[in-house]
Amino acid sequence: MSPRNLRPDARARIVRAAAELLATGGRNAVTTRAVSAAAGVQPPTIYRHFGDMQELLGVVARETLTVQVREQASRALTNDPVEDLRRGWDLHVAFGLANPDAFALLYSAPSVAAHISVIHEGVAVLQGLVARIAEAGRLRVDVLHATVLIHAAGTGVTLTLAATPPEERDPRISDTMREAIITAVTVPATAEPPDGASDAAPAAERVAVHAVALRALLAEAPSVLSPAERELLSDWLERLATAGNLRAPMRWPSPAPRRRPSSPAIKPIPS
Repeated sequence: MSPRNLRPDARARIVRAAAELLATGGRNAVTTRAVSAAAGVQPPTIYRHFGDMQELLGVVARETLTVQVREQASRALTNDPVEDLRRGWDLHVAFGLANPDAFALLYSAPSVAAHISVIHEGVAVLQGLVARIAEAGRLRVDVLHATVLIHAAGTGVTLTLAATPPEERDPRISDTMREAIITAVTVPATAEPPDGASDAAPAAERVAVHAVALRALLAEAPSVLSPAERELLSDWLERLATAGNLRAPMRWPSPAPRRRPSSPAIKPIPS
């Protein structure tokens, strides 16, 4: 095969050229003239493949996030699921700050519907991390609720920091928000009361944590109970969990068989 035949096709060259221009010069640098020159194509070729420049930018943003999601899904996990969640948060924020224009395109209101599938792939990885915390008996709210909270907080922090000039960014903002969210949705690894306190966690809260853990683990054995039995048990676990956390959602979806963190299957994120 000749070197000419090994050259990426026009579409791949256009996407790569636009991605490089977006990363180095921002959205204003991604013009028809600049992309066509960098990709070695005529301007009409861009519109034949993408329709318009906005669609091209969307493709670039989605492919940029896809690479990051795959890296997140393939990274090695530790025996501490909360620490793994902490690392996942930091990687998410770092990605957004390294690719601020692509990140903003992904989460901007007019275009978010076009990117929802790839966003859900990333959230599915996050949901897998949260599920591990639940299985360890350390999650105080249900998995879906915790996932949505963490994703919303992490995305908001990233957009805020990305919109701030680098020299004015306060690195403590991400750390403070991360620890506040982790504290809100998890319980300590040890059951011993902190600071020498005489009372352990309230009984209702301890029951709620175990209810969340049992519900997460039930998905590992979907055939043990009949659908009716699973629905009934889910209702009971819901009542036990929300008794210890009045702010938790009042209705959970029926448990589904567990998927690995890289799975894209996840319920839509509430807007």
